[in-house]
Amino acid sequence: MALSNETIQNKLIEKFGDQVLNFSTASGILSFESSKEINLKVLQYLYEEPILGFTFLTDLCGVNYPNNIGAELVVVYHLHNFSENIRLRYSVSTSVNETAVFTASKLFESANWMERETYDFFGINFVGHPNLKRILNVEEMDYFPLRKEYPLEDQTRIDKDDEMFGRG
Repeated sequence: MALSNETIQNKLIEKFGDQVLNFSTASGILSFESSKEINLKVLQYLYEEPILGFTFLTDLCGVNYPNNIGAELVVVYHLHNFSENIRLRYSVSTSVNETAVFTASKLFESANWMERETYDFFGINFVGHPNLKRILNVEEMDYFPLRKEYPLEDQTRIDKDDEMFGRG
């Protein structure tokens, strides 16, 4: 039996009910969300359920939606089932004031560095991570550069030549 997005969705709803939501498909990839409190349960189910078999974490990243009050930061997991060659996108959101999300590094070893990078740039605190510290930026940074909290550039600057930036 070939694994389909519909089968995956039905299995998730059967297991988690209305705790998994916002199912959609784009470019053939099933996407869905849940609360951050059950992210490990969902990831472990996707990994261990023999029919599903999502045993490879392709990518983990953060996204900042500053206008989504209470859910400004999102952790996105991209999972892959090699035997069926199916990909899946799963996301959990958290508040910029309460950035704790459980680590997936015990289930997927590849999550270790991806979570460190996500912490480094977005400030998402992966609870239980074995070595959560900055990986690309200096330790002394007191902000997270990929959050959309700062203007892209200072429009009042007069020391730059717009022609050098293709705007002249």
